[in-house]
Formats: sequence, C-alpha cells, structure tokens
Amino acid sequence: MKLFKSLFWVFYRIWFYIMVALPILVLFPVLVISILREEWYPFFFKIARLWAKCILIGMGFRWIIKREETPELDKSYMFIANHTSMADIMLMLVAVKNPFVFVGKKELGKIPLFGFFYKRTCILVDRTSERSRKAVFLRAQKRLKQGLSICIFPEGMVPGEDIMLADFKDGAFRLAINHQIPIVPLTFADNKKRFSYTFFSGGPGKMRAKIHKFIHTKGLTIQDTKAINSQSRTIILNQLKTFNT
Repeated sequence: MKLFKSLFWVFYRIWFYIMVALPILVLFPVLVISILREEWYPFFFKIARLWAKCILIGMGFRWIIKREETPELDKSYMFIANHTSMADIMLMLVAVKNPFVFVGKKELGKIPLFGFFYKRTCILVDRTSERSRKAVFLRAQKRLKQGLSICIFPEGMVPGEDIMLADFKDGAFRLAINHQIPIVPLTFADNKKRFSYTFFSGGPGKMRAKIHKFIHTKGLTIQDTKAINSQSRTIILNQLKTFNT
C-alpha cells in the first residue's frame, strides 16, 4: 500500500508539470504575441486564467470560491493571500477576474517554459537586494497607472508545513497606501493539503477560497502600514482557523 501511494505521488508530481507545460506549448504563438506590447496584457491575463483552470481541473482539484465582496472590473486593487502551495498562483488566477500582475520571487523565472512568460509579465523581486525591492515599487506604480491590479503573497515565501500563517512583509501594504487602492484579502484553505511542497503528499479534492471584504486605504499614510498589515493578517488567520475547525 505504501509503495502504491509513493508511485501515485511520483506520477502526480510529474503530471502537474505536464499540465503546467502542455497548455503553454499549445498556445505558445498566441502567448508570445500577447506579451509583445504592455497594453495587450489584459488579453494575456485571460489566457493565463484559462491555463490555470486547465491545470486545476487536470489535477482533479474542484475550486469553491466564496465572496464577501466582489471587485469592480474597472478598478485597481491590491490582492493578497496566504502562501502554501505551487497551486496558489493558479487558484488566484481563477478566483480573481480583474487583470492583475504578480509580484514574485525571481527564482521562478528559472523554471523552463513557464519562466519565459513569468519574467516578461510579472514583477520580479530579489528579496536579498534592497535595490531590487525598491525597483518593485516603480514597476508596480507603472502597472497601476495602466489600470491593472497587483497581487502579492505577503508572507514572502512559503512557510514551513507546521506554520499556519507566517508574518507578513510590509511591501504590499505600503504600495496599497501609496496608491490609495483597496486591499483584498483572500484565504486559501486547502492548497497545502492538495499540493504542498512536500513531494510525497497531496491529491485531488476541493480547494476552498474566500474573498474577504476590502480594506480601504483612502486617507491612510505610511504610518498606518503596520496596522493595516496586522488587520489583513488577522482576517486571513481567523479564516484559516475557521476552515480547520
């Protein structure tokens, strides 16, 4: 039985990377055209959402998304969520219809095929470099002026399996306050169970997500960053505890 489970997990991991790569290969010419100009990004985003749905369905995941409030398509937001799995990117794309740009670690740009588009459509950050972190603000500002939204996983990296929710970095909240855009917290309940970074784990099943009420930043200043950070983390942490009871 243990051998069977191990073989299943090996196949399941390989299948995930096949599911990531296959739609990109099929749609490669269209994807390349869609990233030639920045104003075509919303079209690329629609294809990315289709890619994400194909992966989740192909992996046997069934998403269930509840909304306390729904973002308006013609407005910009700061989307944040807990970070537990490689599938977080896909679930975020499925849950949110507003075209947004990920701010993510530069290491993902090294992944074959996926990294080619990741480097050209996302805002990459080297968290060991202060210069890189400052550059993120300038690139995010440009994207927001284009009418897009931003998505950041504020934990900064995937925490250990025994940690329900790590401390949040301040970057997402400073950006939201600087640009006076609402923060939209999302809680992902099952991604760690479905597809964590532990190789011999995971499997098909439901993926629950909840989009919480927005946290508005109008009138706030940089001095409010820590308070908004704490408020956002508390919302997600309390929801995780509710999901787990």
